[in-house]
Amino acid sequence: MPLAWLVLAATKNRRDLFATDPYAPGDFSLLTNLGEVFAYDDGIFGRWLANSLLYTVVGSTLSALISVACGYAFHAYEFRHKEKLFGVVLAGILVPATVLQLPLYLMASAAGAVNTYWAYLVPALVNPFGVYLARVFAEGYVPDEVLAAARVDGAGELRLFAHVSFPMLWPGFVTIFLFTFTAIWNNFYGALTMLNDERLYPVSLGLFMWNRSVYQQPELYPLVITGSLVAVIPLVLAFLGLQRFWRSGLTAGAVK
Repeated sequence: MPLAWLVLAATKNRRDLFATDPYAPGDFSLLTNLGEVFAYDDGIFGRWLANSLLYTVVGSTLSALISVACGYAFHAYEFRHKEKLFGVVLAGILVPATVLQLPLYLMASAAGAVNTYWAYLVPALVNPFGVYLARVFAEGYVPDEVLAAARVDGAGELRLFAHVSFPMLWPGFVTIFLFTFTAIWNNFYGALTMLNDERLYPVSLGLFMWNRSVYQQPELYPLVITGSLVAVIPLVLAFLGLQRFWRSGLTAGAVK
C-alpha cells in the first residue's frame, strides 16, 4: 500500500496531492514532476543519485569480493585460532550499525576523512554477515577434492581462488552483493553522521533534507515524493536483473 500510494502520488501536482483521495490517480503529471526534480537547485538531485550509485556499486562490489575471499579462506585453509577468529566475525554481526557510528566518526575525524567520499565508503567494505554467508557458500559449493586436484595440477593459491573457486562462488557473490547494495543504499544514518557537504549526499539524505524544508517551501512536497519513487528504482532493477543468481544462492545446500 505505501508503494502504491507513492506511485499514484507521483502523478499528482501539489494541489491534487492534498485535494484528492490518496489512492486516486492524478492528472498524470509524472513527467512534469520528474523534470522539476532533476532541475531543482541546479540539478542537485541528479548528483545525489550519482553519489548513491557510486557508493553502492563500488562499495557493494568491493565488500562482496572481500567477504567472498575471507569466507573462502575460512573454508579452504587451516590456521591457528581459526574458529575463534570466526567467532569474532559472528560477534560483529550482533553489533547494531548505529552503535558503531560514533566510533567510526571519531576515527574518520582523526584521519581527516570526515565529509569525504571515503568516510561513507570505507566502513561499508567491512561486512561480517557477508563473511559468514561466504563461508557457508564455500562449504556448499567448493569441494575439498577440487582444491586438492587443482593444487596437484600446479595451480597457485591466487589462481586457485580466481579461476577455480570464484566461478563456483558466483551465486554467493551476487547474493552478498545484493544484500550489501541494499544496506549501503539505505544507510541514511551513516551519511547523516559523516557528510556535511550537500554535493556529497546520497539520495536518501538529500530527500531527508528536502523533506525537512517542506513546511517553509511547500513546493518541495511533489519533489520529495517523486524523488522517493526514483530512489526505489535502482533497487528494483538490481533485484530483477540478478534474481536468478540470488534465488540459486538462497537455495544453496537445500537439496543434497
